Amino acid sequence: MSRPSKIFLPVVIFTLGLLAAVAIVLARPEAESRLQPQVVPLIRAVEVQTQDVQLVVRTQGTVEPRTEIDIVPQVSGRIVEVSHAFVAGGFFDEGDVLVKIDPRDFELAVQRAEAEVAQARVRVAREQAEAEVARREWADLGGGGPPPPLVARDPQLAEARAALLAASATLEEARLELERSEIRAPFEGRTREENVDVGQYVQAGSRIGRAYAIDFVELRLPLPNDELAFIDLPLGYRGEGRRDGPEIRLTADFAGDRHAWTGRIVRTEGQIDPKSRMIQAVAQVEDPYDRADGSNRPPLAVGMFVRAEILGRTIASAVVLPRNALRGTGRVLVVDDEDRLRFREVEVVRSEQDRVIVSGGLAPGERVCVSPLETTVDGMQVRVVADDAEAGT
Repeated sequence: MSRPSKIFLPVVIFTLGLLAAVAIVLARPEAESRLQPQVVPLIRAVEVQTQDVQLVVRTQGTVEPRTEIDIVPQVSGRIVEVSHAFVAGGFFDEGDVLVKIDPRDFELAVQRAEAEVAQARVRVAREQAEAEVARREWADLGGGGPPPPLVARDPQLAEARAALLAASATLEEARLELERSEIRAPFEGRTREENVDVGQYVQAGSRIGRAYAIDFVELRLPLPNDELAFIDLPLGYRGEGRRDGPEIRLTADFAGDRHAWTGRIVRTEGQIDPKSRMIQAVAQVEDPYDRADGSNRPPLAVGMFVRAEILGRTIASAVVLPRNALRGTGRVLVVDDEDRLRFREVEVVRSEQDRVIVSGGLAPGERVCVSPLETTVDGMQVRVVADDAEAGT
């Protein structure tokens, strides 16, 4: 190939390629330009309804007896009888004989004391008769005025009367010890434990068992400081009489079922727990061992663990919203008439696990957003789907 051909051939090829590229570019179809449509988020909203809401404070505790005592004999002796109710779990009425100690020694002591009383009465009668004789003799002998005390036997009569008084006291003491040989129940209750049986010798003052009253039971319910604003507790001011507190509802699981009882707060304990900083409220439940109208509800037995709901103050015209309606600590998103979101400050009375109670800032009929939104702008357009659960229900 000649030298000119070597020079011009590449130039021709490059030019042809450039022209082809330009032709391809010029021949491409025109791109259609379209605007991206705006996406309006779909949210759920609840309609505001007002109602009176009673606040409830939840806590828990263990059932304890109101009164619990040690059973202790006041006299010594051998046990000759033990009541069938004086066993662990046994029920007894007030005045029932729980344990009987051999009474023969005490019966003999009563007989001896009665004999001493009889002798003392005879001595008093004799001294009175001799004193009367002495006064007549004094008068017959012409003594002027009343006879001297020794002549009238006044000291001897006083001594005889003192001896009768001492003998009567000894008799009363012997009868009291005979009565104490029968250990009687001081109240209607239940035996927690017993440590004796027939034939055992017991000493006065020794502990032979333990029992508690069953007219009502008590529960110590811990309450944190921030929950006290919702209930009206009897705080126990000096000089004020006893005042019953709010009603409580108790629930416990037993034998696969859940059972309920009602009671009342009666007092608070005398100090705040130094470790937990909680106040201990004391609740009472009456007749814990009575069967409830033929139901299978178990007795509210000592030692049972229960959950408690204390009925607190009532908030008038309040609004109850789902917990996820709250944005921050005191704001919600209200949907206006144009389906736009508006931030609204509200007064939150209480925030619970699944709901919030609002006392101000919302009007009946307004809609509150309950859907989670990543980005929220005041005035943002939304599409609204009514929630199944309306606010206030």
